[in-house]
Amino acid sequence: MALDEPTDTDKKFDVDGFTYIVNETFLEKAQPIKVDFVNYGFKLDSALTFSPAAGGACSACSSSKGGCG
Repeated sequence: MALDEPTDTDKKFDVDGFTYIVNETFLEKAQPIKVDFVNYGFKLDSALTFSPAAGGACSACSSSKGGCG
């Protein structure tokens, strides 16, 4: 999760005063996506699972830091 500007390949969601943008291709793989605000931060849940055998890397961004970012 990061601050970003929408592009032509993004879907935009306005929820409770927040605007979320998600790449449409990524959304197809990850939906449903749930975003909760907990303990002064955001918690993300989705249909994606990350394999520890694969290093826990996010295939959408190749991050091995436990999430995309």
